[in-house]
Amino acid sequence: MPHEPSNHPASTPAEKQTRSFLMRRFQEAGIRPETRHGQNFLIDMNLQDLLVRSAELGPDDVVLEVGTGTGALSALMARQAAAVVTVEIDRDLSQLASEELHGLENVTMIQTDALKRKSQIAPEVLEAVDEQLAAASTRRFKLAANLPYNIATPLISNLLMLDRPPELMTVTIQKELADRIAARPGTSDYGALSIWVQSQCRVEVVRVMPPTVFWPRPKIFSAIIRIVLDQSLRGRIPDRDFFHDFVRSMFFHRRKFLRSQLLSACKDRLGKPEVDTVLENLGLDPTIRAEQLDVETFLRLSQAVQAAEG
Repeated sequence: MPHEPSNHPASTPAEKQTRSFLMRRFQEAGIRPETRHGQNFLIDMNLQDLLVRSAELGPDDVVLEVGTGTGALSALMARQAAAVVTVEIDRDLSQLASEELHGLENVTMIQTDALKRKSQIAPEVLEAVDEQLAAASTRRFKLAANLPYNIATPLISNLLMLDRPPELMTVTIQKELADRIAARPGTSDYGALSIWVQSQCRVEVVRVMPPTVFWPRPKIFSAIIRIVLDQSLRGRIPDRDFFHDFVRSMFFHRRKFLRSQLLSACKDRLGKPEVDTVLENLGLDPTIRAEQLDVETFLRLSQAVQAAEG
């Protein structure tokens, strides 16, 4: 629930999220970072500022943050946005953040697992966002967060399934995942996630970050990435559920040839003659692999398959 209204403080301790500050606060609270929740805190304030600047927040924006942490990023964003809905799975950390964010009346804190099932965002999170969006017709939905590594992929994927997804997602994620999201056809990183995101959005990797800018230090590099919703791209997908499932099924066995992969993906729904007809009508070589098809071709293939299935 939001805290009682009051004026925004000029400065909060949470904004001084240095390594020494975090270590002291955790020691005072008698807690420690939980690796199972992917708790790696961004301690480079210049990079935290870069993340917020890249999110291009304005007075009409409703921001969803997953992974409140100590509330440092929440406090920065609350100064610029209409509202911040911030979600933290860790009860102890949520309590610590609530102390740092006290007095910020446009911050709604929710202590829950944002993804109770990997296929669904927690209803109370979406309800809180919808409530803030409904406050004015000009409000816009954005995601901005230092995402816990273990939920980044399902969160981004599920947000793009919504009828009203974020117009802009600006997040820190593992570099490997950023590479997969931005990958081009024919590369080893290109796959179902690349196609799903790029079929609806424009993608930009803003900055690659070494482990040293986090506490505790992860073992891998990270990246700030911007995923910008493009309604003209999104409008080309007549059935998002079908397209999402189709693309995923086409990468279950990457090394299969396109014809074999299509037969596996459409098992019990299309036979060999129907699959051959689909490929022939689209002018696709049955001996290439799915990873060689660009997003546009995947869209045409998905629609042809759906039509053939009737």
